[in-house]
Amino acid sequence: MISISEKQNCCGCKACYNICPKNCIEMVLDNEGFWYPRVDEDKCVYCGLCEKVCPEINIFSNDKSKDKPICLAAWNNNNDIRSESSSGGIFTSIAEQILLNGGMVFGAGYDNNLNVVHKEIQNLEELKDLRGSKYVQSDINNTYKRVKKHLISGKKLLFTGTPCQIAGLYNYIEKDYEELYTCDLVCHGVPSPKVFKEYKKNMEYKYDSHIQKIAFRHKQYGWKLYSVSLQFSNDTEYRKTLEEDAFMQGFLRNYYLRPSCYKCIYGKLPRVSDITLADFWGVAGRYPELDDGKGTSLLLVNTEKGKKMIDSCGNSIFKQECDLNYAISNNPCTVKSVNEPKLRNRFFEDFNNKDFNYVMKKYMSPPSWIKRKIIFIRRVLGFVKRRFLRLVI
Repeated sequence: MISISEKQNCCGCKACYNICPKNCIEMVLDNEGFWYPRVDEDKCVYCGLCEKVCPEINIFSNDKSKDKPICLAAWNNNNDIRSESSSGGIFTSIAEQILLNGGMVFGAGYDNNLNVVHKEIQNLEELKDLRGSKYVQSDINNTYKRVKKHLISGKKLLFTGTPCQIAGLYNYIEKDYEELYTCDLVCHGVPSPKVFKEYKKNMEYKYDSHIQKIAFRHKQYGWKLYSVSLQFSNDTEYRKTLEEDAFMQGFLRNYYLRPSCYKCIYGKLPRVSDITLADFWGVAGRYPELDDGKGTSLLLVNTEKGKKMIDSCGNSIFKQECDLNYAISNNPCTVKSVNEPKLRNRFFEDFNNKDFNYVMKKYMSPPSWIKRKIIFIRRVLGFVKRRFLRLVI
C-alpha cells in the first residue's frame, strides 16, 4: 500500500491511481494545490501494484536511451506553426507524422474550464490544443489506462509530458510496445494548479470577464522576451512580458513548484524518453546563424526509435547537430533540478491566508536597483565569456 510520508517523494503522476484494481486510491489536493494519493484501507487488498508502478519508489531507467544523445538545434519550416509554438515547433511536426499514419497523440491541453489536463487527439485539427507551453502541472487522471488500451489494440501512439509522467507511464504499461513513442520536456518544474486557479480568478475579476484563451509564450516581442496573453470574452486582452507578469515571475523564481521538482530523479542524462524537447537558450553565443529570433528548439535524440521519429519528419523541419555540453550549459535543467527558495514555505503561508495581489506583489516585485545592476554585470560578463570562447575554440 502506497503511503507518502515526505511530499518530495511523490511527483503526482497518478500511476498508482490508474493501477489500483479496487479503485481505493483517491488523489487529494493539499494546501499548496498539489494532489497526493490517499488509500481507503478498508478496500485495499495489499496487492502492492501501487508501489510497483510508482516512479519515485520503483525508479524507471530506459535501457535504450543513450548516455550522450544526439544534440540538435531545430525548427519547423512552417513559419505559421513556428510562430504559434513556444520555441521551434518541432512537437507539431512529429505529432503530424503520428496522426497521418493513423495514430494518436497524448499531451497537455486545456479543458473547458481552462484547467490543464492530459488529452488525447486523433486528427490534425485538434493538434492546436496541445501546442504551446502550459506552466502548471497537468492532470493525468485516467490517461495511463487509455494509453495501455490503445497500445494493446495495436495503435501507434505518441505520449508527451514531463519526465516523471513518462516514467510513470512506462512503469504502468510494464512492457516495451513497438508502437509507443515518447517525448519528454526539459522541465523547470511544475507550478501549483491552486496558484494558477487564483491567478485566473484574479485576472477575470480585474477584467470583469471570463478568460477564453491563454498563451504563456506569445512571441509579440520575440522568442526570448515572450509574453503571457489572456484573451477575454469581452474582446479585451491582457499581455505582459515574462518580466512583468507575476505568475511567470513566481514560476521562474521557483516559489510554487511541486516539492518533488527540487530533487527531480529524471531531470538528467540519460533521459527517460525517445526524444527530449526544450528551448535552445544561448544558441546565438556559439551558433549565431541558428538564431533568427523566431524560436530555436533544443532536440535531444535519445534512442533509435527517437531517431526514427525525427527522420520521418523529412523536410518539414530544419535541424543541425550542435555541441551537447554547450546546450546543457545554457539550459542546466537538462541535467539538474532547480533550487528551492528559502522563502517558499512563507510564500504558501501568506498565499493561503492573505490577499492574492498582496502576496504576488510581496514576492514577485522586480528586484531592487542594486540587484538589477548585479544582474546586468553578470550578463555582460557572460556575454564577454561566450565571445571569448568563440574566438579560442
